[in-house]
Amino acid sequence: MKIKIVLSVVFFLCTINNYSQRTESNFNNNWQFILDTDNLEFSAENFVDSNWATINVPHDWSFEKGVRKGGDQGQGGGYHDGGIGWYRKFFTVNKSSLTKTIYIDFDGVYMNSDVWINGNHLGKRPYGYISFRYDISKYLKEGKNTIAVRVDNSLEPSARWYHPCGIYAPVKLIEVSKSHISPNGIFITTPKIQTNQAQVNVEVDYINPSNGLQYQFTVVTPTGKKIQSKIQKLDGDKSNTSLTVNNPLLWSPETPVLYQLITQVIQNKKVIDEVKTNFGFRTVEWKKKTGFWLNGKNVKLKGVCEHWEGGPVGGAWTKPMLRWKLQLLKDMGINAIRPSHNPTPPMFYDICDEIGLLVMDEIFDGWHKKAPQDYGKQAFDKWWKADMKEWITRDRNHPSVFVYSLGNETHSPVAPELVKFGKSLDDTRLYSSGAGNPEDMDITGINGGSETKSFLEFAKFDKPFVSTEAPHTWQTRGYYRTQTWWRDNELPGTYPLPNLTEKEIFFYEGLDPKKWKNRKQRYNSSYDNATVRISARKNWEVMRDTPWHSGHFRWTGFDYYGEAGLVHGGLPFNLFMGGALDVAGFEKDLYYFYQSQWTKETMVHILPHWTHPRMKKGTVIPVWVYSNADEVELFLNGKSLGKDKPGTVWNEMQCDWMVPYEEGKLEAVAYNNGKEEKRISIATSGVPQSLKNSLNKLKAEGGFSSSYIFTSESIDSKATLYPYGENRVYYHISGDVEKVSMENGNPIDSISRTKSDFRTLFFGKGRLFLREKDNAKKASVITASILGDKALYLSNLISIDVQKIGIIGEISKSNLEVLYTTNGADPLKEGAAYTKPFEVENNTTVKAIVKQNGKLILQLEETFGANQGLFWGDEKSANIWNGRGVNIAAEEAILKGGAKVSNDAKHFKGTGFVKFDNKEGSITFYQENDGEAGDFSIRFGYMHNDEGKTYPMKLFVNDVYIKTFEFPATGGWIQNWEFVNTIVNFKSGANNIRLETTGQSGPYIDELFID
Repeated sequence: MKIKIVLSVVFFLCTINNYSQRTESNFNNNWQFILDTDNLEFSAENFVDSNWATINVPHDWSFEKGVRKGGDQGQGGGYHDGGIGWYRKFFTVNKSSLTKTIYIDFDGVYMNSDVWINGNHLGKRPYGYISFRYDISKYLKEGKNTIAVRVDNSLEPSARWYHPCGIYAPVKLIEVSKSHISPNGIFITTPKIQTNQAQVNVEVDYINPSNGLQYQFTVVTPTGKKIQSKIQKLDGDKSNTSLTVNNPLLWSPETPVLYQLITQVIQNKKVIDEVKTNFGFRTVEWKKKTGFWLNGKNVKLKGVCEHWEGGPVGGAWTKPMLRWKLQLLKDMGINAIRPSHNPTPPMFYDICDEIGLLVMDEIFDGWHKKAPQDYGKQAFDKWWKADMKEWITRDRNHPSVFVYSLGNETHSPVAPELVKFGKSLDDTRLYSSGAGNPEDMDITGINGGSETKSFLEFAKFDKPFVSTEAPHTWQTRGYYRTQTWWRDNELPGTYPLPNLTEKEIFFYEGLDPKKWKNRKQRYNSSYDNATVRISARKNWEVMRDTPWHSGHFRWTGFDYYGEAGLVHGGLPFNLFMGGALDVAGFEKDLYYFYQSQWTKETMVHILPHWTHPRMKKGTVIPVWVYSNADEVELFLNGKSLGKDKPGTVWNEMQCDWMVPYEEGKLEAVAYNNGKEEKRISIATSGVPQSLKNSLNKLKAEGGFSSSYIFTSESIDSKATLYPYGENRVYYHISGDVEKVSMENGNPIDSISRTKSDFRTLFFGKGRLFLREKDNAKKASVITASILGDKALYLSNLISIDVQKIGIIGEISKSNLEVLYTTNGADPLKEGAAYTKPFEVENNTTVKAIVKQNGKLILQLEETFGANQGLFWGDEKSANIWNGRGVNIAAEEAILKGGAKVSNDAKHFKGTGFVKFDNKEGSITFYQENDGEAGDFSIRFGYMHNDEGKTYPMKLFVNDVYIKTFEFPATGGWIQNWEFVNTIVNFKSGANNIRLETTGQSGPYIDELFID
């Protein structure tokens, strides 16, 4: 296809030469680092830092330190730490560079960074999720120069989820001519796009323009062909140019076609500055009645929300690892992503442009304090304009960015000012939020409230709508229950989600229920029957079939560290299980549900697995198959169980069969047009005897070396996955690679992901993540594991598996020797040589060592016994938690006296709350305790802003006085809800809980929570 440019001034000058163009240097490697030692002398030019650690960035010291009981970030941050860290780096400057302008450019430093060059303070940047730069030219000298960076995370928690600490994103040094294009100074728009022609407008800002300068634009087509364009004289510090491209190819998630604009500054026929900018042609429309339109087509937004930190590296993503993450989500079938709740480093948007993901680009969580020490509290009022300017001017050329989101579950009179300021920088996109001041936004965005039946069937809007955070469904990879689980019990106004069997048939847990702190401390079922308000299937059905519903961003794509107490009851839980993939990048069953609805290539997936050694033969198990084929036939041990067709109604989207359990092989065959298209099978596994190891190389890009994902799975003698595998896998790494982390997806595993030499398999799987060193030539990994059924229920046969796997180059021959003991003795002194599997008795600790060419390289240990590993119980094991974890709306309680219902506030739960208006009154809640009598934790959500008043209220349970609560001021009457709590004893059966005022009025009361 020929693409032509209309030239309106002067034609291309063939005599132009490249001269003194800008150079960008990778500044990521060989930083010196020290943590938790704060001294302003560290900023000095000649401070001796030879005893500091040498690291490369991206770097996240909080992730490296790991989980700690009492960790600074609290439950929201997965019990990780904060602190103060210092970075220093030496670099050399040539004399010729001293006549140039040199910038140091940071893509992300969390948070409160101060930067010095040769002892000169350059500035402070509070926000941890924004890029920034400094002009360091006047402080440089020929030869050795020093940069120092102080990062202050001493005030915690500073976010509501896990945040990185440190220089977690790339850094580069940019050298340009004194006259150059401003940072973020190019703005490309495509105001007119037609089939045969498109208009391209280019606005450019310049720094230090001088007489006689010219600028030139060259468009590069998707095939790499350069099209020459006009050269114009530069008059002032801005330029505006319009170009025409014939037969433009459109950018979309299906066809992510990218053009490139080369912008050059010319002096005396020499190019003195040049910037290359990718852009795309696409049209976006939002319509109130029909939702979202892309390139003239009505498109449903099939998106996910995604924290920057969701995955196996904390916040320290390299470009190869980030592409792996985003491609996994793309392969699930998504077409959109909402980085929640902050901007991401520029490489994120580059990848979304390239692979085809629409981005709802979000700038802030709150416009005021939400976490105790967050940006909203520390810096928002002073810094929001600077951060918004950087954000929008940096991201506005990306075709993937299709809408801006200004905040999340926040409310403030500042909202209209944010919108107005944003549009002054980019008025080509509309503005929205995640349930923040929707009345001031162009697009109404609603979070969890958009997944109830009452909302989805009766909501009406005077502007376009998008579900910014829904659905909320929770799954633990490899874990199943047939009884529906609601986070807060079934809420009014939700769609029904029936149990799959009359009684529960699965009775295993990560923790013994007697050790739970609350009813949240269980794993969540992978049948799409563990939820807050709605199943993934029903949410997709309603979204798909409701014209005004533009689409959703499910919470979330990947699991992420943090929100462990709020969502899963606290330690030992340290991460959140709302993703379609776990933090190791293993796909959950939910991943394949979305694939069955959102992708075209024929796929088939069976759940659950077919290894149930403690289940009585003949127990009827719901077997589901997710597929996008016309129909699927299921076989058990070669016998057909019939065919089923995937439907369009939510509870028919999976093919399903009720199958009496017997050991053997389940096989699913997919048919299209009556012909077999695909066939997969799963089988009953025996005791694990070895590891299946596999390697995935992620190629180098963006100045980063290659990464490697090393996967280990426990398999039996027939190479069948043992789905309860929970043995430790030890790693010995040698050669030119370094360990990034080890991850298995287990939400209660707090072993160090970075410092330990082992990690336990979680439901049979685990991963080691590696990064290639510079000039790598040779590397290998030795894995070792003591394998067997932890509880010795399936078998008391134990195996030791040791393997050497090449990563880079050829594997050198090694003599691997394994010695072991079963009596607690040191195998180095008393160990027997391992030659074949051996039997052990209950409560045996097996110790082993691995020698390579006579040198000790690994020490292994594993304990086996009836009480080891997963908890295996029965139908009564969790009865003590029946009726707990309930929230009861105050407006639905019995109100007396001056207590009355209101909705004149923000962020209350349910349909309203109760207020007293300076009168006396009482609220009586009713709770049916289905279990045994016992102690329960209760808390009341309240709010008021009368400093010095505590509005005391008496608490009675079953008419027995318990205590008098005092309610300190929360800082507002609009949205500042807080809690008071205590422990009470509920009898079995009916209980009433009464709050009554005493001598004063009361605060606003929202809900009673019972755990």
